[in-house]
Amino acid sequence: MAVIHQTVLTPTKLELLAIWLPTRPWYRGGAGEPDLAKAGGFRLDDPQGEVGIEFLVVTDASGAESAAYLVPLTYRGAPLDGAEHALVGTMEHGVLGRRWAYDGCHDPVLVAQLLALIEGRAQAQDQNASDTPDRGVVRACTHEVLLAAEDFGTAEDSRDGTELSGPHGAVLRLHRLLRSAPEGVPPVPSGEAAGHVSGAWLPPDGTRTRGLFALLHTDRRS
Repeated sequence: MAVIHQTVLTPTKLELLAIWLPTRPWYRGGAGEPDLAKAGGFRLDDPQGEVGIEFLVVTDASGAESAAYLVPLTYRGAPLDGAEHALVGTMEHGVLGRRWAYDGCHDPVLVAQLLALIEGRAQAQDQNASDTPDRGVVRACTHEVLLAAEDFGTAEDSRDGTELSGPHGAVLRLHRLLRSAPEGVPPVPSGEAAGHVSGAWLPPDGTRTRGLFALLHTDRRS
């Protein structure tokens, strides 16, 4: 179980993201620097206890309208081989020392645990407390998936989000620019996907909202 340390990060996650987010094709901010705030998210545990896994939701008030972004991150104690293009930045952790922060969509540990969450083999964890499940994260899976992280190719960004393609038409899609689902309406229409993850965040107006984080499509005939 991951331990959450109450310590100082230099630079902070938001400071790193203020530089990194505007380089993404799905970013919709204004012409100036991002105006970021932490708005929600959750963690997953690495079974090996080596990699920190966080699905961070941040809001940005720099544009004409506030926007919410899903930023999956992994934190490592050493560089991840072959993932230089996915490095968000490095931080000094008050307890753990130097940490390398990566766009988690390019980290096989995060992809494996996201699939495990969708299938019900992993439990979402509270973002700020150790050994505390996050019951607000909702996952669903309509059938056995039988896919692993190594089955998926390189994560590809577009204006609509990030996709990883797998065998036989399988697609794991992460929604980066988050949209709230109307109250009482399921975030995913029945029968649209093999599995999904949804969660909540707190926009600047203070009204708690929910929406779709990740969606898994598979071809059940293969």
